[in-house]
Amino acid sequence: MKRIGLNVTWIIFFLIIGIAAFGLASENAWAAEKTYRMKIQSAFPHGDLSMDLLKEFAASAEKRSEGRLKIKVFADPELVPGDQLLGATKQGVLDMLHAMGGMWAGILPIGNVEFNLPLAFRIEGEQTFEEKAAAVRDFFFKEGFIELLRQEYAKQGLYYLDIHTYGPVPFVLSTKPIKTCEDLKGMKIRAEGINLEFHSEVGFQATVISGLETYMGLKLGTVDAAEWDVSAVTGLNWHEVAPYWIQGMESDITIGHILMDMDKWEALPEDMKTALKGAAEDYWHATVKGYKKELETVRNLVEEGKIHINVLDEACQAQYVEAAKKIWKEVALQSPTNAKAVQMIEDWKKKR
Repeated sequence: MKRIGLNVTWIIFFLIIGIAAFGLASENAWAAEKTYRMKIQSAFPHGDLSMDLLKEFAASAEKRSEGRLKIKVFADPELVPGDQLLGATKQGVLDMLHAMGGMWAGILPIGNVEFNLPLAFRIEGEQTFEEKAAAVRDFFFKEGFIELLRQEYAKQGLYYLDIHTYGPVPFVLSTKPIKTCEDLKGMKIRAEGINLEFHSEVGFQATVISGLETYMGLKLGTVDAAEWDVSAVTGLNWHEVAPYWIQGMESDITIGHILMDMDKWEALPEDMKTALKGAAEDYWHATVKGYKKELETVRNLVEEGKIHINVLDEACQAQYVEAAKKIWKEVALQSPTNAKAVQMIEDWKKKR
């Protein structure tokens, strides 16, 4: 009888083990087959190149995940206004957002370093657009800057997926020729974030209007100049009413980001995280390629006489440099993390 009882006990034990193994295998099989449907919205409207290229991010994610990542792309303001993207992503209305750090500087001061720090990523030495872009990406991923950003955004419940570029920013178009700081005194310029102060320091009257309203603002004289990226010409057609391209205060490579709700990121299986990271890096390369091509398009318009380049004189450029130094000091004082981030950029530039 004892032997029979013992045998029954072992049978029950192995049945439990078998059922558990079957359940685990079924769960793994279900996870392997699950399709993840996501929404990403850009802070920028249709016509902005970085927004329009998000379709390549979505396509790459679907390909890398063998069809299991389905990302639907929205432009500003199709789901929520651009300035509400951070909150909408944190609340789960969106899975991801596409924007630039300066938009959230009131909540995350490091955003002023990541995107808006004037002249931070003006690259000396490298000659090609691709070389300059690679130098900036190396700084983020090889000098520890991306880890610092991820730590800060994680405090807000967000995963910092990757960076992309907008090319040279500020890309300034004007309704009038500008070659000196005397020329621009009193002119109204549409600007964003810290660049409001950057332009004001040299004599502009900087103001905020949305990108969607800027064309008519320039046409009607509400503003005399406006900053964006090269999409101001190739997508938004501002050059039709503001044909003067003002150069001398821009960074060569300016950076934006894709952020994801942290809970949704952590809930993804590792293979889906890998696919999403790969797609985000593919998107980086797409923006480098895309902005290079768009700059070539603008130069062709210059040759055709539809856009006129005005390079600021040395004295005005020097005023912008002094304005940048002042802003760097102010930004570094906003938080200990900002101080560390600014120092990292200063150290990196000294090594170049």
